[in-house]
Amino acid sequence: MNHRLEYDVLVIGGGHAGCEAATAAATAGARTCLVTMDMNKIAQMSCNPAIGGIAKGQIVREIDALGGHTGRVTDATSIQFRMLNRSKGPAMWSPRAQCDRARFIQEWREILDSTPLLDIWQDQAEELLVENGEAVGVRTMWGAELRARATVITAGTFLNGLMHIGRTMVKGGRIAEPAVERFTESITRHGIRSNRMKTGTPVRIDRRSVHFEDTERQDGEHDFHQFSFMGKRKPLQQLPCWMCYTNPEAHEVLRSGLDSSPLYNGQIQGIGPRYCPSIETKLVTFPERETHLLFLEPEGENTNEMYLNGFSSSMPIDIQMEALRKIPALRDVKAYRPGYAIEYDYFDPTQLRHSLESKILKGLFFAGQVNGTTGYEEAAGQGLVAGINAARRCTGLEPFVMRRDESYIGVLIDDLVTKGVDEPYRMFTSRAEYRILLRQDDADARLTEKSYQSGIATRERYDWWMEKKEAIGRLVSICQNTSVKPKEVNGVLEHLGTTPLQAGCKAIDLIARPQLNLSILSDLIPELKTAIAQLPNRKEEIAEATETKMKYKGYIEREKMVAEKMHRLENIKIRDRFDYANLQSLSTECRQKLIRINPETLAQASRIPGVSPSDINVLLVLLGR
Repeated sequence: MNHRLEYDVLVIGGGHAGCEAATAAATAGARTCLVTMDMNKIAQMSCNPAIGGIAKGQIVREIDALGGHTGRVTDATSIQFRMLNRSKGPAMWSPRAQCDRARFIQEWREILDSTPLLDIWQDQAEELLVENGEAVGVRTMWGAELRARATVITAGTFLNGLMHIGRTMVKGGRIAEPAVERFTESITRHGIRSNRMKTGTPVRIDRRSVHFEDTERQDGEHDFHQFSFMGKRKPLQQLPCWMCYTNPEAHEVLRSGLDSSPLYNGQIQGIGPRYCPSIETKLVTFPERETHLLFLEPEGENTNEMYLNGFSSSMPIDIQMEALRKIPALRDVKAYRPGYAIEYDYFDPTQLRHSLESKILKGLFFAGQVNGTTGYEEAAGQGLVAGINAARRCTGLEPFVMRRDESYIGVLIDDLVTKGVDEPYRMFTSRAEYRILLRQDDADARLTEKSYQSGIATRERYDWWMEKKEAIGRLVSICQNTSVKPKEVNGVLEHLGTTPLQAGCKAIDLIARPQLNLSILSDLIPELKTAIAQLPNRKEEIAEATETKMKYKGYIEREKMVAEKMHRLENIKIRDRFDYANLQSLSTECRQKLIRINPETLAQASRIPGVSPSDINVLLVLLGR
C-alpha cells in the first residue's frame, strides 16, 4: 500500500513562488505540505542572486505589506542595496538588493521550519490526482500519495526542462538537477493547455581571475531604505559591484559561433524573454552597437563566485570563454560553469481565475513561471496570492483578489488571466496605469489593513502600520493647519531659487514646490520639527512617506478619481451571463476572445486585446435590457 498523507493544501515546488505559497497557506490556518525535490535548495536563486529592480522592487514591498517573507529574507541577506530611478519621481523609485545566495536559502529554510501547520516532503510529483473534475492531490516518484483539498503548482522551469549549451542538450530543471518529465502530461490530459518557453543564465566567474583595475566600481547605498517595513536588518558586509564592457573583438568571436547557437540553429523552440536577451541576441538585434555593458556581481559574502550580468548565453563553452578573454578585465578569466539556456513547460494563464485557481479543475492553483512569467519577484507575488486563496478555498471563504489600482501584483495577475502571454512576462512600471498610486513607499498603506482583515498579515505587522499611519496623519495635520507668512520664509525661498510668497499660505501648499522638502519645512515650523523628533522610530521612512503624500497630493487624488470610474465597471459581473457565440452585434474577434477568456467583470472584458470600446457599449446595452 502506498504511503498516504492528508493535508488541506499541497504546494508542488520549493522555489520563490512555492515558499510564499506554503507559508501563506499555513499562516491562513491550512494544514500545508511543501513538496520539493531538494530541501537544501529551497528558494534557490537560479539566476542572478538579486531581488528587486524596476517595478519588481514594488512587488516585493507589496509582498511584505501583505505578510509575505521575501522582503525580510532579502534584508537579512543583502550584500548591496540601491534605490533605482532616484532621478525620477517617487512613483518610479524601485529598490534592488544583491543577496548572499547561500544565506538566502538558509534564511528561507529557517522560516519554513518555524511556520506552524507547515510540513516539508522531499520527493518529486509525478501525477496529478483528479476526481470528479477536482484536483485532490499528487502521486510522487517514490509512490507516496499526498491528498489535499487544494493543490498549488509552482514547478518553475522543471517541467520537461531541457538545457542547452551549444549543440549539447541535457534534460534538467536547473544545472545539475533533474527535469520532471511526466507531470505536465498528467495536467494537460484534463484540457489545460501548455506550451514551451525559454530562459537563460550567464557564466559564473572566479573573482580571483578578474583584473578589477580595468573595471568601474559601483558601491551600494547605506541610508534607511530597505525592503521590509518591519525594521532594519542588514547584518552582512556590504560589497561593491563592478562594471566593464564588451568590445568588437569579443563580438567577432561570438558571431563566429552563431551557427552553433541553439537560439539560431533551430534547436530551441521555446520563446525567450525580450527584456533580458542573451548576448548573442543583442548582437543580432543591435548589430551597430560596438559595446554592451556588463556587471560583475558577487554571489555572496564569503565566496569567490561572481555573476556576469549582461552576458546570458547558450553558445558553446569555448566560444563563451574565448569571447570573455577579449575583454581586458577578463583576459585571464576562469569560470565555475558556463552560461546555458533552458526550455520548459508553462500553462496558459487565461485558463485561470484572478484567484489563480484553474477554471477547468477545481482546487488546482498555478503560480510562478508555470504561468509564463519570469523573475523571482513575479513568482513570489503569485505564490503568495495562490497560497492565500488555496487556504481560503478550504474554508469556503471568498477569494482574496487585488485590483489594478491596489498593487502591481494585481496588475500582474490581471494581465496574465486577461491577456495571456506570448513571451515570458516581466513586470514594468509602464504596465500599470495607476503607478502614482502604486509607489514602493506606500505598499503598507494600500495593503496591510486589507491583509490583516483577511487573516493573512500578523497583528505585529498591523500594529507597525497603524503606528506609522498615525504618525503620518499627525505630520500632515500640522502642515494643513499651519500658516506661513512671507516674512518668515521668503529668505529661504529666494536662497533655494524659488518664487517668494506674496501672501501667506498653508505649509502643505508650500511643500508642493520641488525645491522644498519636509526637512527644510521643519526648520521653518518649530511644531513640525518637534513632531518629527518625537516619532517613536523609523523617522526617515515616515518623513519620506509624509512628504510624498503631500507633495503629490493633486496627482494622487486625480488618479484615484480615474480608478473610481473604472471600479464601476469592475462591479458589473458578466461571467456566464452571455452566449457570446450568438451575439452578432459584437465583432468576430471580440466574440472569440470573450468565449476564450470568459471574463469575470465588464472591466476585465474591456482590457482584453481585441475587445473594443464599442463592444463594451454593446454589452452595457444588453445588460440594460
